[in-house]
Amino acid sequence: MSVQHEAAEPSTPDEVPFSPRPVGLPSTDPFYRVPKGFESAEPGDVLRARRVEVGLFSLVPQRIDAWQLLYRTSDLHGDPSTAVTTVLLPAGARPDETRPVVSYQCAIDAVSDRCFPSYALRRGAHALGSLPQVEMVVVRYALRRGWAITLPDHEGADGRWGAPVEPGYITLDGVRATLSFEPAGLGPSNPVALWGYSGGGLATSWAVEAAGTYAPELNIVAGALGSPVGDPASAFTRLNGGLFAALPTMVVEGLRRTYPDLARIIDETVAEPGQDILRRLQSRTTVHATLALMMHDLDRYTRIPLADIMARPELVQIFQDIQPGKSAPRFPLMINQAAYDWIIACDDVDGQVQRYRKAGAHVRYDRDRLADHISLHPLTASVVMEWLADRFAGRPLDAPSDTTRWSTALTPRGLRGLLGLGVSTGLAALGR
Repeated sequence: MSVQHEAAEPSTPDEVPFSPRPVGLPSTDPFYRVPKGFESAEPGDVLRARRVEVGLFSLVPQRIDAWQLLYRTSDLHGDPSTAVTTVLLPAGARPDETRPVVSYQCAIDAVSDRCFPSYALRRGAHALGSLPQVEMVVVRYALRRGWAITLPDHEGADGRWGAPVEPGYITLDGVRATLSFEPAGLGPSNPVALWGYSGGGLATSWAVEAAGTYAPELNIVAGALGSPVGDPASAFTRLNGGLFAALPTMVVEGLRRTYPDLARIIDETVAEPGQDILRRLQSRTTVHATLALMMHDLDRYTRIPLADIMARPELVQIFQDIQPGKSAPRFPLMINQAAYDWIIACDDVDGQVQRYRKAGAHVRYDRDRLADHISLHPLTASVVMEWLADRFAGRPLDAPSDTTRWSTALTPRGLRGLLGLGVSTGLAALGR
């Protein structure tokens, strides 16, 4: 696979300098434009590349080697499409075909391209309220282990949040692109792990399920799913009208971009005030949307009861489509969930775990009684990384387990990890 450049592109990625001016959104940045004839490329082929500068909360420059890759991938129906991934390496890293590679799927959790990691993580981006900026502290900690990190825009160019299968294709092709990108110094034999939390955990679910058939050549050794939603239809019903009503509303907008039948139903049944809310989501980051739509009930904006709309056969089929857990990966999984999560119900994730096990997956399932949805990720990140390190090293795998403990963070390994995360974040804040 080779990097292909249009005539207007520099001949090598290194020739694109960092500009302190605000960076352009994906919708306006020429880098994201689809090259002519891309359909003839193979999935994972790099179509365009550039060097970028990453910033902590888009402000503090990080000592990281970073590139962005535009690559060929597949949409929900298997038709050719494109996506972008951001590749990060420790500064000055030498070529190493044994270096562990982590494909980290951010919790984009929005339809606005302000929340795409390829934009939100760049120095100079205007993405206040995007979750990838917060997750950067975990990514930075993983980089200090010497791992390579690739962060795909797994919602595709259109922000199709909630779409099934397609995030898996985008993620796996992002790994293919990363391994083939010569400046990264990686190769097809590098061990790979897939990791994500919340909305990123859902995207990772689709990647682990598709890996065996879509990208069997990849040397994937593990998958880590943090609070991976479990049942999006259940989450939709619970969250609508509550503090986090923006989340199901944004899923509606994301799925409207995915399913023509849903777009038609929305046009028929959602009144103009509701249509206006959906349009406004196109420019709102996750936190901005959450604050703006607290306690909003979609039922107030429909011409017929929301329950009647959700009972339509088209909607029933869509909610069946978007439920993960339909197949088992050939590699082990680690799944973490807060026992008393007020965003993602533990019962829903229990169901996803049960479906994986029924399909034959090896699953370590850890529940945490004291953590909530927001705190679980940083509290368990170091434990997840230790488990991934064991998989990269080929250490013996423990038997499948189902454990509920008071706090993952209060274990010796958890406490050491929290200290390490705190030190890493402090260094990142200093640009080190």
